[in-house]
Amino acid sequence: MRPTFVLGRIAGVRIGVHWSVLLIFAVIALGLAEGRLPEAHPGHGWPAYWAAGILTAVVFFASLLAHELAHAIVARRNGVEVDDIVLWLLGGVARLKAEAPNPAAELRIAGVGPLVSLVLGGLFTLAAWLLDTTAAPGLAVEALAWLAAINILLAVFNVVPAAPLDGGRLLRAFLWWRTGDRLRATAGATAAGRAFGWFLTVVGLFLFVRGDVFGGLWLAMIGWFLVAAATMEGQQAQLRAVLAGIPVRQAMTPDPVTVPVGLTVAAFLADPQYRFRHSAFPVTGDGSAPVGLMTLDLARRVPEDRQHAVTVERVMLPLTEVTVVGADDPLADLLPRMQPGAEHRALVLDRKRLVGIVSASDVSRTVTWLMTSVPRGGGGGRGT
Repeated sequence: MRPTFVLGRIAGVRIGVHWSVLLIFAVIALGLAEGRLPEAHPGHGWPAYWAAGILTAVVFFASLLAHELAHAIVARRNGVEVDDIVLWLLGGVARLKAEAPNPAAELRIAGVGPLVSLVLGGLFTLAAWLLDTTAAPGLAVEALAWLAAINILLAVFNVVPAAPLDGGRLLRAFLWWRTGDRLRATAGATAAGRAFGWFLTVVGLFLFVRGDVFGGLWLAMIGWFLVAAATMEGQQAQLRAVLAGIPVRQAMTPDPVTVPVGLTVAAFLADPQYRFRHSAFPVTGDGSAPVGLMTLDLARRVPEDRQHAVTVERVMLPLTEVTVVGADDPLADLLPRMQPGAEHRALVLDRKRLVGIVSASDVSRTVTWLMTSVPRGGGGGRGT
């Protein structure tokens, strides 16, 4: 999931926010300011309720960020690089560049998130109790109590042994350790994830029919998301097995057409080599090193009356927002970072020199070739 905007970096990890966070933020703030807080502590003015509701929602998302940061930091300590963290409608996700190298690392990376949420729940509980004993304002105590409950609930929910939840990662680590087969372990965790997702969907629809419209729809949406995410995770695991041992250079388009950084948008759109061959192109500076990625979609967003004055440099995706890999890097490790869309290309570098570009369709063609070239009925194949 691509962030709508970037907040910055924490501990070297880029933090992004998807626009859907605004929706759940508003739901939490509204529910607290117009529901729980006035019911628990009546007699205050609406500004006090809304201030407490908004502040509590902010702290809640900071708790989610702490949960995901824990995953990212432990992942890096176990040799797994992190793309970024994106907060969105259903929580957050730390996007890793590769999978854990062994079951023990998987256990540590997956387990630290729920542990942090549980610790935060305990700290908020302690803070609420201490404030309550000192006759502190009731709104503050109630907000802390809500934060304690939601963090403990988050920890408990995340350890359910079903992918893509952290508990699914823990289950996969256990199955991987028992069987020695990461693909079989992933299949077991994703099967559990689909079963749990369908269970939540059915319960949500039941609640909807019984009159709990909002709660039922919300639970059904979470269930449906879990089913879809678990299914995708299982498919990616199978693809990773097919791509095992294949370097990026075998899938990339070598020596791609590049765009000079100083070219105007009008010239870019008018040149046939850009209009008819591809939809995304590396942008190079004075030297041969790439500085970004330009797409036809980005160019067409520039108003026609400004296209002759605006250069590619002003509208391109900067290199910091583009996936960069080495030619000899495992193609399987690139797979989780590839998404549909022209802007989701990976630039292939060799000592800062551009040698190729990879798209999701390039990976798909490679997978198709590998699967059709595997002899049927023989041993040693890559297929699953």
